[in-house]
Parts: sequence; C-alpha cells; structure tokens
Amino acid sequence: MDRKAQGQAARQARRFGDIAVHSALNDGTAVCLRTITPEDEERIREGIAKLSAESRYLRFFSPAPALPDAVVHRLADVDGHDHIAWGAICSECPGWPAIGAVHAVRHRHDGPVGEFSVAVLDEFQGRGLARMMTAALLVDCCAEGLAVLDVHILSENAAAKRLVKSLGAVWTGESAGVAEYRLDVAAGLASLRADTDAPGVQDVLRALAGPNEREG
Repeated sequence: MDRKAQGQAARQARRFGDIAVHSALNDGTAVCLRTITPEDEERIREGIAKLSAESRYLRFFSPAPALPDAVVHRLADVDGHDHIAWGAICSECPGWPAIGAVHAVRHRHDGPVGEFSVAVLDEFQGRGLARMMTAALLVDCCAEGLAVLDVHILSENAAAKRLVKSLGAVWTGESAGVAEYRLDVAAGLASLRADTDAPGVQDVLRALAGPNEREG
C-alpha cells in the first residue's frame, strides 16, 4: 500500500461513518444524527427547499427557493477529512426527513483551519439541535486535525451569534453586514462537554467518545 493509500485508510478508520446517534431534542422529539455522504445530495436539496426564505437568507445569504446545482453538490461532496459534515433526521416523522446539517470545510487540503456553517429547518429551531450537531462535528474535527473554524454570520442572525459565542468563538471583525468569528475546536468541545443541562449534547458526546473516555 503506498503512502497516499495508507493516509486514506487511516482517515477512513478515524471516521464515524458507521455510527448513528439516536437521541431527542429538548422537547422530546426523537432524532438521529449521522455523517453526511455524497449520496445525500437529493436529501440536502429537499431540505434547503423546506427552509423559509428568511432561514435560507441567513444560512446562504440568498432567499432563493433553490440553490444552484453546483452549491448543492459541494454541500454533499463530503470526504470526512477536508469536508466534514453531520446531518440530523427526525426519526419519529413520516419518511424520516432531514431537519438540519452542520459543515466544516478546510481552507486548504490538510490545513488546520476551516469554515463552519449550520442550518436547521424552521420548525425544529430553538430545540437544541444545532448544539447537538455541532458537538458531533467538533468531535469529528478533533479526530481529523481540524483545529480552528472561521464563522461568517449575517449581522442580524442573532441565533447563530448566540450559538458560536456560547462555544467561546471570538469576534474578529465585521464587513458589509457580515460578522466574522473564530472558533477554537477544542475549546468549543470543552464548552459542550460542560453543558450537562443539555442531555442531547451529552448523548452525542457519549456515542462518539473514544474507548478511554467511555470507560471513564
């Protein structure tokens, strides 16, 4: 096996692709979290179409009901290393629809810095889902050596600001109505581990913990 193949195999071994985290939102709604794969492209497209115009604008900086195919393809083009992504499904809803997704995309191959984004369908907002998905993402980022995440948020997106600030993200500037933050992955993960009043977050962290952490 050559060095490139060895590296790919090692990354695959660190991935969480075979884990589905079953938990519940703050109101008791049953959900399942898992990694996103390229096969989820149509599910992603359907989820974006279900967002309200306001939520699409806050997430994609555009209220258009449908995004260009190239954008949807990039969201689904997840390799688990340079592009890490987790999605959530409502496991008690008919058809098990996708209800949220969170992404971390490296600025350059194998680099330590990437960009963070999150979206939750309107009817599931405010129930703790974003924090649950972010917990899974940050664990995955740590395993893949992605140490810092930049976050670009429209200035009026108060919910997103609250989320990243609660994780210890630092404001780095603002331009053309877009606030910029920088999140230290390890520090954000520590904040989530300390959030014992969020059972869904703790379910995610337990499910994705390494053997030593589980024993402890």
